[in-house]
Amino acid sequence: MTQATLFDSRTCILGEGPLWHPLHKQYYWFDIMGKKLLTLGADGPKEWSFDEHVSAAGWVSENELLIASQTALFLFDLNTGKTVRKLCDLEADDATTRSNDGRADTYGGFWIGTMGINAETNAGAIYRYYKGELRCLYSDISISNSICFSPDGAYAYYSDTAEKTIRRQKLNPKDGWPTGSSELWLDLSKEGINPDGSVIDMRGYLWNAQWGLNRIACYNPDGVLLETVACPEASQTSCPAFGGEGLTDLLITTARVGLSAEILEKEPMAGATFLAKDVAKGQQENQVIL
Repeated sequence: MTQATLFDSRTCILGEGPLWHPLHKQYYWFDIMGKKLLTLGADGPKEWSFDEHVSAAGWVSENELLIASQTALFLFDLNTGKTVRKLCDLEADDATTRSNDGRADTYGGFWIGTMGINAETNAGAIYRYYKGELRCLYSDISISNSICFSPDGAYAYYSDTAEKTIRRQKLNPKDGWPTGSSELWLDLSKEGINPDGSVIDMRGYLWNAQWGLNRIACYNPDGVLLETVACPEASQTSCPAFGGEGLTDLLITTARVGLSAEILEKEPMAGATFLAKDVAKGQQENQVIL
Protein backbone atom coordinates (compact mmCIF):
# COMPACT_ATOMS: atom_id res chain seq x y z
CA MET A 1 0.00 0.00 0.00
CA THR A 2 1.32 3.43 -1.00
CA GLN A 3 1.00 6.22 1.55
CA ALA A 4 0.37 9.86 0.66
CA THR A 5 2.28 12.60 2.48
CA LEU A 6 1.47 16.24 3.14
CA PHE A 7 1.77 18.50 0.09
CA ASP A 8 0.12 21.71 1.32
CA SER A 9 -0.82 22.37 4.94
CA ARG A 10 -3.53 24.94 4.23
CA THR A 11 -6.74 23.25 5.32
CA CYS A 12 -9.75 23.54 3.04
CA ILE A 13 -13.28 23.26 4.35
CA LEU A 14 -14.08 21.16 1.27
CA GLY A 15 -11.10 20.55 -1.01
CA GLU A 16 -12.10 19.58 -4.56
CA GLY A 17 -11.29 19.85 -8.26
CA PRO A 18 -7.49 19.32 -8.39
CA LEU A 19 -5.80 19.68 -11.76
CA TRP A 20 -2.26 19.73 -13.11
CA HIS A 21 -1.40 22.63 -15.42
CA PRO A 22 1.28 21.20 -17.75
CA LEU A 23 2.49 24.64 -18.91
CA HIS A 24 2.90 25.99 -15.38
CA LYS A 25 4.02 22.58 -14.09
CA GLN A 26 2.02 22.99 -10.92
CA TYR A 27 -1.25 21.92 -9.33
CA TYR A 28 -4.39 23.98 -8.78
CA TRP A 29 -7.33 23.02 -6.58
CA PHE A 30 -10.40 24.50 -4.88
CA ASP A 31 -11.91 24.99 -1.47
CA ILE A 32 -15.59 24.93 -2.42
CA MET A 33 -17.02 26.19 0.84
CA GLY A 34 -14.13 28.60 1.34
CA LYS A 35 -14.80 29.99 -2.18
CA LYS A 36 -11.12 29.81 -3.13
CA LEU A 37 -8.75 28.60 -5.84
CA LEU A 38 -5.37 27.52 -4.47
CA THR A 39 -1.97 26.61 -5.90
CA LEU A 40 1.54 25.87 -4.73
CA GLY A 41 4.37 26.74 -7.08
CA ALA A 42 8.09 27.41 -6.96
CA ASP A 43 7.37 30.87 -5.56
CA GLY A 44 5.27 29.46 -2.72
CA PRO A 45 1.55 29.20 -1.94
CA LYS A 46 -1.03 31.42 -3.62
CA GLU A 47 -4.81 31.67 -3.58
CA TRP A 48 -7.65 33.63 -5.15
CA SER A 49 -11.01 34.38 -3.49
CA PHE A 50 -14.42 34.49 -5.20
CA ASP A 51 -17.88 35.78 -4.35
CA GLU A 52 -19.53 32.36 -4.68
CA HIS A 53 -18.70 28.66 -4.52
CA VAL A 54 -16.12 27.47 -7.06
CA SER A 55 -15.33 23.81 -7.51
CA ALA A 56 -13.60 22.63 -10.70
CA ALA A 57 -11.63 23.83 -13.70
CA GLY A 58 -9.92 22.93 -16.93
CA TRP A 59 -6.97 24.77 -18.42
CA VAL A 60 -7.59 26.65 -21.68
CA SER A 61 -4.23 28.34 -22.30
CA GLU A 62 -1.09 29.21 -20.40
CA ASN A 63 -2.83 31.78 -18.22
CA GLU A 64 -6.55 31.03 -18.58
CA LEU A 65 -8.69 28.50 -16.74
CA LEU A 66 -12.31 27.61 -17.37
CA ILE A 67 -13.80 27.66 -13.86
CA ALA A 68 -17.15 26.27 -12.74
CA SER A 69 -18.88 28.29 -10.03
CA GLN A 70 -22.22 28.19 -8.30
CA THR A 71 -23.94 30.05 -11.14
CA ALA A 72 -21.69 30.04 -14.22
CA LEU A 73 -18.81 28.77 -16.30
CA PHE A 74 -16.27 31.54 -16.84
CA LEU A 75 -12.74 32.23 -18.04
CA PHE A 76 -10.30 33.28 -15.34
CA ASP A 77 -6.89 34.90 -15.88
CA LEU A 78 -4.27 33.57 -13.49
CA ASN A 79 -1.98 36.55 -14.12
CA THR A 80 -4.47 39.30 -13.36
CA GLY A 81 -6.65 37.34 -10.94
CA LYS A 82 -9.73 38.57 -12.79
CA THR A 83 -12.59 37.06 -14.76
CA VAL A 84 -12.03 37.40 -18.49
CA ARG A 85 -15.64 36.68 -19.46
CA LYS A 86 -18.61 34.51 -18.60
CA LEU A 87 -19.12 31.60 -20.98
CA CYS A 88 -22.61 30.59 -19.86
CA ASP A 89 -24.94 30.37 -16.88
CA LEU A 90 -24.98 27.24 -14.73
CA GLU A 91 -28.27 26.86 -12.85
CA ALA A 92 -28.07 30.59 -12.19
CA ASP A 93 -31.81 30.74 -11.45
CA ASP A 94 -31.57 28.16 -8.64
CA ALA A 95 -30.12 29.55 -5.41
CA THR A 96 -30.23 26.12 -3.75
CA THR A 97 -27.57 24.41 -5.90
CA ARG A 98 -23.85 24.75 -6.58
CA SER A 99 -21.24 23.16 -8.82
CA ASN A 100 -19.25 20.18 -7.57
CA ASP A 101 -17.04 17.67 -9.37
CA GLY A 102 -15.88 18.41 -12.93
CA ARG A 103 -13.19 17.60 -15.48
CA ALA A 104 -12.30 18.17 -19.13
CA ASP A 105 -12.79 15.20 -21.46
CA THR A 106 -10.41 13.91 -24.13
CA TYR A 107 -12.26 15.89 -26.83
CA GLY A 108 -11.75 19.28 -25.17
CA GLY A 109 -15.23 19.42 -23.68
CA PHE A 110 -15.86 20.16 -20.01
CA TRP A 111 -18.17 18.10 -17.79
CA ILE A 112 -19.50 19.61 -14.59
CA GLY A 113 -21.83 18.27 -11.93
CA THR A 114 -24.12 20.23 -9.63
CA MET A 115 -25.78 19.36 -6.33
CA GLY A 116 -27.88 20.91 -3.62
CA ILE A 117 -25.91 23.18 -1.28
CA ASN A 118 -27.22 21.01 1.54
CA ALA A 119 -27.02 17.80 -0.54
CA GLU A 120 -30.76 17.75 -1.13
CA THR A 121 -31.96 14.55 -2.81
CA ASN A 122 -32.01 14.68 -6.64
CA ALA A 123 -31.34 18.43 -6.68
CA GLY A 124 -28.33 18.25 -9.00
CA ALA A 125 -27.40 17.31 -12.55
CA ILE A 126 -24.39 16.67 -14.81
CA TYR A 127 -23.68 18.88 -17.83
CA ARG A 128 -21.22 19.04 -20.70
CA TYR A 129 -19.92 22.30 -22.19
CA TYR A 130 -18.57 21.87 -25.72
CA LYS A 131 -17.99 24.47 -28.46
CA GLY A 132 -20.21 27.04 -26.80
CA GLU A 133 -23.06 24.70 -25.89
CA LEU A 134 -24.00 23.64 -22.37
CA ARG A 135 -26.16 20.51 -22.44
CA CYS A 136 -27.71 18.70 -19.47
CA LEU A 137 -26.77 15.01 -19.68
CA TYR A 138 -28.21 13.57 -16.45
CA SER A 139 -30.73 14.99 -14.01
CA ASP A 140 -31.94 13.98 -10.53
CA ILE A 141 -28.39 13.65 -9.22
CA SER A 142 -27.93 14.06 -5.48
CA ILE A 143 -24.11 14.31 -5.18
CA SER A 144 -22.33 14.51 -8.54
CA ASN A 145 -18.86 12.97 -8.53
CA SER A 146 -16.26 10.73 -10.21
CA ILE A 147 -16.36 12.51 -13.59
CA CYS A 148 -13.44 11.07 -15.57
CA PHE A 149 -12.65 9.53 -18.96
CA SER A 150 -10.94 6.50 -20.44
CA PRO A 151 -7.66 7.42 -22.18
CA ASP A 152 -8.97 6.32 -25.59
CA GLY A 153 -12.01 8.63 -25.26
CA ALA A 154 -14.45 5.72 -25.56
CA TYR A 155 -16.09 6.13 -22.14
CA ALA A 156 -17.01 8.67 -19.51
CA TYR A 157 -17.53 7.70 -15.87
CA TYR A 158 -19.59 9.46 -13.25
CA SER A 159 -21.16 8.84 -9.86
CA ASP A 160 -24.03 9.87 -7.67
CA THR A 161 -22.28 9.38 -4.34
CA ALA A 162 -25.62 8.99 -2.59
CA GLU A 163 -26.24 5.81 -4.61
CA LYS A 164 -22.74 4.43 -3.85
CA THR A 165 -22.22 3.47 -7.48
CA ILE A 166 -20.08 4.54 -10.45
CA ARG A 167 -21.64 4.45 -13.92
CA ARG A 168 -20.02 4.22 -17.36
CA GLN A 169 -21.20 6.04 -20.47
CA LYS A 170 -20.20 5.28 -24.07
CA LEU A 171 -19.11 8.34 -26.06
CA ASN A 172 -19.40 9.24 -29.73
CA PRO A 173 -15.85 9.00 -31.13
CA LYS A 174 -16.43 12.04 -33.36
CA ASP A 175 -17.30 14.65 -30.75
CA GLY A 176 -17.46 13.03 -27.32
CA TRP A 177 -21.19 13.40 -26.73
CA PRO A 178 -22.83 10.46 -24.91
CA THR A 179 -24.40 7.81 -27.09
CA GLY A 180 -26.96 5.37 -25.71
CA SER A 181 -27.68 4.92 -22.02
CA SER A 182 -25.16 4.71 -19.21
CA GLU A 183 -24.53 1.41 -17.45
CA LEU A 184 -23.71 0.42 -13.90
CA TRP A 185 -19.94 -0.12 -13.77
CA LEU A 186 -19.09 -0.39 -10.07
CA ASP A 187 -21.51 -1.06 -7.22
CA LEU A 188 -20.06 -0.17 -3.82
CA SER A 189 -23.37 -0.14 -1.96
CA LYS A 190 -22.92 -3.54 -0.31
CA GLU A 191 -19.64 -2.33 1.17
CA GLY A 192 -21.17 0.98 2.21
CA ILE A 193 -18.45 2.90 0.34
CA ASN A 194 -19.06 6.49 -0.79
CA PRO A 195 -17.30 7.13 -4.14
CA ASP A 196 -16.11 10.73 -4.47
CA GLY A 197 -13.86 12.15 -7.21
CA SER A 198 -11.98 9.92 -9.67
CA VAL A 199 -9.27 10.07 -12.31
CA ILE A 200 -8.13 7.48 -14.87
CA ASP A 201 -4.53 6.63 -15.78
CA MET A 202 -3.06 5.61 -19.15
CA ARG A 203 -3.83 1.93 -18.49
CA GLY A 204 -7.51 2.68 -18.03
CA TYR A 205 -7.33 2.15 -14.26
CA LEU A 206 -9.74 4.30 -12.26
CA TRP A 207 -8.47 5.91 -9.05
CA ASN A 208 -11.36 6.80 -6.75
CA ALA A 209 -11.35 8.93 -3.60
CA GLN A 210 -13.50 7.16 -1.03
CA TRP A 211 -15.07 9.60 1.41
CA GLY A 212 -14.53 8.64 5.03
CA LEU A 213 -12.04 5.83 4.36
CA ASN A 214 -8.68 7.69 4.32
CA ARG A 215 -7.88 6.35 0.87
CA ILE A 216 -7.82 6.37 -2.91
CA ALA A 217 -8.78 3.00 -4.40
CA CYS A 218 -7.56 1.82 -7.81
CA TYR A 219 -9.79 -0.37 -10.00
CA ASN A 220 -9.01 -1.99 -13.35
CA PRO A 221 -11.40 -1.55 -16.32
CA ASP A 222 -13.41 -4.56 -15.10
CA GLY A 223 -14.00 -2.93 -11.72
CA VAL A 224 -11.58 -5.16 -9.80
CA LEU A 225 -9.82 -3.49 -6.86
CA LEU A 226 -6.07 -3.60 -7.43
CA GLU A 227 -4.48 -1.36 -4.81
CA THR A 228 -5.05 1.57 -2.49
CA VAL A 229 -3.25 4.78 -1.60
CA ALA A 230 -3.56 5.55 2.11
CA CYS A 231 -4.17 9.07 3.35
CA PRO A 232 -3.88 8.49 7.10
CA GLU A 233 -3.99 12.14 8.15
CA ALA A 234 -7.39 12.89 6.57
CA SER A 235 -10.35 10.53 6.36
CA GLN A 236 -12.49 12.59 3.97
CA THR A 237 -10.53 12.16 0.73
CA SER A 238 -12.42 14.02 -1.99
CA CYS A 239 -10.64 14.00 -5.37
CA PRO A 240 -7.36 12.86 -7.01
CA ALA A 241 -5.40 14.23 -9.99
CA PHE A 242 -2.24 13.02 -11.72
CA GLY A 243 0.64 15.43 -12.23
CA GLY A 244 4.32 16.05 -11.76
CA GLU A 245 7.15 15.02 -14.05
CA GLY A 246 5.84 12.23 -16.26
CA LEU A 247 2.38 12.54 -14.66
CA THR A 248 3.32 9.82 -12.18
CA ASP A 249 2.30 11.55 -8.93
CA LEU A 250 -1.20 11.61 -7.45
CA LEU A 251 -2.46 14.77 -5.74
CA ILE A 252 -5.30 14.26 -3.26
CA THR A 253 -7.68 16.90 -1.92
CA THR A 254 -9.47 16.32 1.38
CA ALA A 255 -12.14 18.00 3.52
CA ARG A 256 -12.94 18.90 7.13
CA VAL A 257 -16.58 19.82 6.55
CA GLY A 258 -18.97 18.10 8.97
CA LEU A 259 -16.25 16.68 11.23
CA SER A 260 -16.79 16.98 14.96
CA ALA A 261 -14.34 18.77 17.26
CA GLU A 262 -13.34 15.35 18.59
CA ILE A 263 -12.47 14.03 15.15
CA LEU A 264 -10.67 17.24 14.16
CA GLU A 265 -8.50 16.86 17.24
CA LYS A 266 -7.42 13.48 15.88
CA GLU A 267 -7.23 14.78 12.28
CA PRO A 268 -5.72 18.28 12.48
CA MET A 269 -4.68 18.03 8.82
CA ALA A 270 -8.20 17.20 7.59
CA GLY A 271 -8.78 19.46 4.59
CA ALA A 272 -5.08 19.68 3.69
CA THR A 273 -3.76 18.50 0.32
CA PHE A 274 -1.62 15.37 -0.02
CA LEU A 275 0.66 13.77 -2.60
CA ALA A 276 1.56 10.17 -3.41
CA LYS A 277 4.77 9.90 -5.45
CA ASP A 278 5.34 7.58 -8.42
CA VAL A 279 1.94 5.91 -8.28
CA ALA A 280 1.25 5.45 -12.01
CA LYS A 281 1.51 7.31 -15.30
CA GLY A 282 -1.63 9.42 -15.54
CA GLN A 283 -3.25 10.58 -18.75
CA GLN A 284 -2.73 14.10 -20.03
CA GLU A 285 -6.11 15.78 -19.77
CA ASN A 286 -8.11 18.73 -18.47
CA GLN A 287 -7.53 21.05 -21.43
CA VAL A 288 -10.71 22.75 -22.58
CA ILE A 289 -10.84 23.74 -26.25
CA LEU A 290 -13.11 26.73 -26.83
